[in-house]
Amino acid sequence: MKQLGRIAVFTLLAVSLAIPAMGQQNGEAAYKAKCAMCHGADGLGATPAGKAMKVRSLKSDEDVKATDAELFKDTKEGVGKMQGYAGKLTDDQIHDVVAYIRTLQK
Repeated sequence: MKQLGRIAVFTLLAVSLAIPAMGQQNGEAAYKAKCAMCHGADGLGATPAGKAMKVRSLKSDEDVKATDAELFKDTKEGVGKMQGYAGKLTDDQIHDVVAYIRTLQK
């Protein structure tokens, strides 16, 4: 019976570790499809479109210090010249993109 309990704990641990990784993979795919054209693969905004629109680097102090909720709101509703992605990305996809942006900021 002890062995069964250990297996259950290990399974729960493995699943809990896999879920954030899946979100990052989904976030990376959505970021590449919707965001990278302007923000760049690295988030610096140094693309032709990013430069033309004066996109701020996602690694800027302002974006690094922003809460996930603020980044979510900006992505969903838009900010400055950036269009909002409400109706184009689900809330879950936007959360995944925010999680992926956090990996770019490291």
